[in-house]
Amino acid sequence: MDSPAPPKFREVVDSNGRIYRVGETDRDIMGRARAWMVWLPWVAMMAISSSEYAFTSAEDTLSEAHNWHGAHIFWLLGVWVFFQAGVAFPAGRMRENGTLSARAAMLLGAAGALLGYVALAYSPSVFWAYLGFGFFGGSGAGFVYATCVNMVGKWYPERKGGKTGFVNGGFAYGSIPFIFLFQQYLDLGNYRTVLFVVGVFLAAAVGVSGFFFRDPPKNWWPPHVDPLRAATDDPRVRRSLRKNPPALKQYTPREAFKTGVLPLMWFCLLCTAGVNIFGIAFQVPFGEEMGFAGGIVALAMSLKALINGTGRGVIGWISDRYGRRETLVIVCVTLGLAQFAVYLSGSVGNMPLFLLSSMVSGFGGGAIFPLFAAMTADYFGENNNASNYGLVYSSKLVSGLVGSGLGSVVVGAWGYGGAFLLAGGIGIGTGVLALFLRRPRLTVTPPRAPASLRPATEAGGTS
Repeated sequence: MDSPAPPKFREVVDSNGRIYRVGETDRDIMGRARAWMVWLPWVAMMAISSSEYAFTSAEDTLSEAHNWHGAHIFWLLGVWVFFQAGVAFPAGRMRENGTLSARAAMLLGAAGALLGYVALAYSPSVFWAYLGFGFFGGSGAGFVYATCVNMVGKWYPERKGGKTGFVNGGFAYGSIPFIFLFQQYLDLGNYRTVLFVVGVFLAAAVGVSGFFFRDPPKNWWPPHVDPLRAATDDPRVRRSLRKNPPALKQYTPREAFKTGVLPLMWFCLLCTAGVNIFGIAFQVPFGEEMGFAGGIVALAMSLKALINGTGRGVIGWISDRYGRRETLVIVCVTLGLAQFAVYLSGSVGNMPLFLLSSMVSGFGGGAIFPLFAAMTADYFGENNNASNYGLVYSSKLVSGLVGSGLGSVVVGAWGYGGAFLLAGGIGIGTGVLALFLRRPRLTVTPPRAPASLRPATEAGGTS
């Protein structure tokens, strides 16, 4: 049978020299609606979230079962976060140069998720736990995270905030069933079986979802949105593009770094992610030390994860309406103030305030990630966003170790009071730094020729 003729597309060039590929619909490219590239990444993100957000709920059982020193739990989480963030940039580069497809990246992530849980269940020594859970589990989660977040931004370049936030939110509230499972039902008699079954289930969810992943072509722009005349489009699109205008060009990682904006974003994410991970790692032991029952602590962590996840979608929608930077400043300050509230409520034994503070902390800690993901594409373009956001997200290499591992050192030296006060101050200080974030200007002024349409050509497949 003769294959159908490839769809036609045109390349539109704006006055800054940026190219937009228009004419092809999502169904022309992959045979189905682009909404699939929201729902499938969302499922995969939920599947990998338990390793970060539910892990400390299994602290007591794992420490007793393997005879691990208590600090190993926090350093294990720190190592997991280190590798989860560390693979973001190399995975992004391989995705963009064609050596690693989206499907292959997701299958690697599925294998890593399974190995991570197997290591927790059967490791004969803590070294194998660091290797299996920290290295393989963290790296696998990094492949999934980087692929899912950037996939959404590519398919929704005109209104990426809400969609990116929704997918990113799965990385938090997907862990809620496992927080209760590990906190309430995991024990010395069943931990191996439970962890193995959970690992198989989560790996299957990641692998099946990732099997259907597909990237749009470079420079793709949805045909129903005119990239040169946004004022005539849907009101939501018009408002989003006015508050968060597209990047002036498609920046390479080297070009993005030289603007100075990307390093500042890196440092801001380092600080806020460190505060978020500190809360994830120490809220459970802090609550227990303050006398709250295990069920209350599990409820607090579940609410934290729920608000952390749902807040990502809400904050993405808000940033579409009111601007990415303005929203980020408010989120950073909220995250900092929440640390003070968590410590105060725990110290006085006020359970309702403790739960509320935990939810506010979860909201602030989760909202930062979709904001930075969408802001990276806003500032530097979509074509190299996997690499550019990989550079920004690599700050979590440090923040994971600082928030979890070094956080345990600070708690030991200054107590919970000093640690939570320090975390709160860092969050508020980051809000001040975020005021200096700006979309980079072009260093070379492009020729002021009127925008034009290039001759129609045949689409030669995705790139």
